[in-house]
Amino acid sequence: MDEKNELLDELEVVLNPNRLLDFTFYLYIILVLLLVSIFAFPKIYIQQQIYFKSREIAKLKVEYDTLKEENRLITASIESIKFQNHILDTLF
Repeated sequence: MDEKNELLDELEVVLNPNRLLDFTFYLYIILVLLLVSIFAFPKIYIQQQIYFKSREIAKLKVEYDTLKEENRLITASIESIKFQNHILDTLF
């Protein structure tokens, strides 16, 4: 009978383990969270910085393209005025 009770007790321990949440368990949880945060937060920060820099670069590229087109139009206008002045100079 004694062996039967021991087996039932062991079976109870296996089926319903009583996990005590002691200090070391909490320490492990805190360490795991700390490690995850050490690796996650710099990645998030770097991704944000890349995103904002790419937005700034895109804005500057649009401005550059606009100024380049304006330069082309002004250059064409100057060439047209020079051509008209050249024609007027040859006539007079």
